[in-house]
Amino acid sequence: MHPVFPSSHPIVHHKIAALRDTRTGPSEFRALVRSLAVLLGHEACQDLPTRAATVTTPLGEAEARVLSGVVGVVPVLRAGLGMADGLIELIPEAEVWHIGLFRDERTLRPTEYYNKLPARPRLTIALVVDPMLATGGSAVRTCEILKAAGVPRLKLISLIAAPEGIARMAEAMPDVPVHVGAIDERLTEIGFIYPGLGDAGDRQFATSADPDQAVHHP
Repeated sequence: MHPVFPSSHPIVHHKIAALRDTRTGPSEFRALVRSLAVLLGHEACQDLPTRAATVTTPLGEAEARVLSGVVGVVPVLRAGLGMADGLIELIPEAEVWHIGLFRDERTLRPTEYYNKLPARPRLTIALVVDPMLATGGSAVRTCEILKAAGVPRLKLISLIAAPEGIARMAEAMPDVPVHVGAIDERLTEIGFIYPGLGDAGDRQFATSADPDQAVHHP
């Protein structure tokens, strides 16, 4: 069975409710995306490998555990940028890679337009962040790119997922765990998650054509 981990955290559920709300404006929406990324990142990173270390405290030596590998945060542009900010806050030493994909609205297939990866990747695990796991096309393509670059371990963190996207990941990337805030009912005919929250990129960056999603209503 594909490893899918919907969050049971009450604070995650509370923040997702606010994220869905049409009254939530771009500034608040961005803050919610960032804080949700931190919360979901905590859950996704519980099994990261560590090694023994010794640190000097003001009173003496203390045995400690520190991360043993190199963690990468990979936002899928542009909607993943806000989530990346939250994960960098959680893991400041993480490397940040950027992959740009846009979805052809006619075919619903992802098209790559930006890919800036190091010539010699050092990552031992990459955390792929994309707010919406809808058809799964962008998530699968991102994982394909990272695997081709030699990254040995991947995890996907999304805010909301559709069953169709989870099924696509299970088929194409059965070894990539999915950590998600909520699993919704289905995809619409045009490939949007229902009930979802609209377009995560537009709502973060105030580029929605819908004035109800571009301004805050008290």
